[in-house]
Amino acid sequence: MLPSQNTAREDDVNAGDTAWILASAALVMLMTPGLAFFYGGMVRSKSVLNMLMMNFIALGVVGVLWVLYGYTLAFGNDAFGGLVGNFDNAGLAGTVGAATGTAAPAESPWDGHQYPVLAFVMFQLMFAIITVALISGSIADRTKFWAWSLFVVLWSTIVYFPVAHWVFAFSSSDGSVIGGWIANQLKALDFAGGTAVHINAGAAGLALAIVLGKRVGWPKDTGRPHNVPFVLLGASLLWFGWYGFNAGSALGANQLASVAFTTTTVATAAAILGWLLIEQIKFGKPTTLGAASGAVAGLVAITPAAGFVNPIGAVAIGLIAGILCALAVSLKFKFGLDDSLDVVGVHLVGGLTGTLLIGFFATTQVNSAGADGLFYGGGFSQLGKQAIAAFAVLGYSFVITLILGFLIKVTIGFRVSKEDEVTGVDEALHAEGAYDFGGLGGSHGSLGNTVKPTGAHSAALEESKA
Repeated sequence: MLPSQNTAREDDVNAGDTAWILASAALVMLMTPGLAFFYGGMVRSKSVLNMLMMNFIALGVVGVLWVLYGYTLAFGNDAFGGLVGNFDNAGLAGTVGAATGTAAPAESPWDGHQYPVLAFVMFQLMFAIITVALISGSIADRTKFWAWSLFVVLWSTIVYFPVAHWVFAFSSSDGSVIGGWIANQLKALDFAGGTAVHINAGAAGLALAIVLGKRVGWPKDTGRPHNVPFVLLGASLLWFGWYGFNAGSALGANQLASVAFTTTTVATAAAILGWLLIEQIKFGKPTTLGAASGAVAGLVAITPAAGFVNPIGAVAIGLIAGILCALAVSLKFKFGLDDSLDVVGVHLVGGLTGTLLIGFFATTQVNSAGADGLFYGGGFSQLGKQAIAAFAVLGYSFVITLILGFLIKVTIGFRVSKEDEVTGVDEALHAEGAYDFGGLGGSHGSLGNTVKPTGAHSAALEESKA
């Protein structure tokens, strides 16, 4: 959300809002290492370092791209037929010493608060980083590191920056900034990135899983999470950082941030219960992996709705998302899609769930800049807008990612050799191993495949064997 900029004196800047935005940016940055632990714990011990590196490299690559041209493409004035922003702020030109006001309605008590543009620039950078990092989970255990790094450059440039412009770039009231079509013409609601982040990444994960194909031995050998405590640690770091993601999107230390903090908490709690309920019914046991995955599903689903629904609506969204995502992760076995760490089942399905449910649960009693959903007298109008935004982003991301993935595959190659995959991508690609098993009398391969996974993540495995 970026209305008009101006050169402001230091005493024009609201210190509280600025501090909250900078703190939120730091929280969102922590989410990428948290995601690395979440994903890293779920892969085999012989590929955990590669998984960590695939996430960590996003910090380096996207951080540089954002300065050079990413920010201006995402938040500059409409250009190239409204596909992206212009190049006026390339190299972050014009941002040092500039300030901006919030996009809150004029009648709101926090209207007019100013914060440095660079605070906003850094906040949005962290969104760009974690979005592409999310995709890595769909192609775990089998991906060339430098091919992935090239993909990060291309996908961020061609997919994320334009979509961020559509969703996050708001036009200013004085007409000095012309933003994206989803935010300003369609007026679909996305408080913190259900479309731009989660549907976007989930659709891309689906496309790359198709391009790279199944892992060796899958689905008979699905591997197992090599370190479940890592998974829970990563989920906890994600939950902690998500307060910056959602409450930080209020762009101020204000009432709306408090609402988003609350809805984020209760939706996540409800999603854990929903996921574990499905595991108990289908498999007779709730799992730690299920609890961690349920939490992430709830966080994903509440992201677009966090500043538009009340706490009861948030509980409903979280519960529904936990149930639907737990059921969705089973479908990859039925469709033969090796989405290694359930990016599609959690982020695409969760993002769609939260984005569409805004059309039912949104209320202007929470945010006058939003709209009333079906349950609050708003009819089906907002639901229709939400659906158009969701499926436009899904379609664009899926098609472009499919093209980019195949181009990399036929040029430099996207997937490691079968031998390297079986031996372990950590040693093959990074000349390192995560653990020293010498004193345990075991090996990477033998230790990594002795126990079958349980719970919703292997939901239809036994059925597929029958």
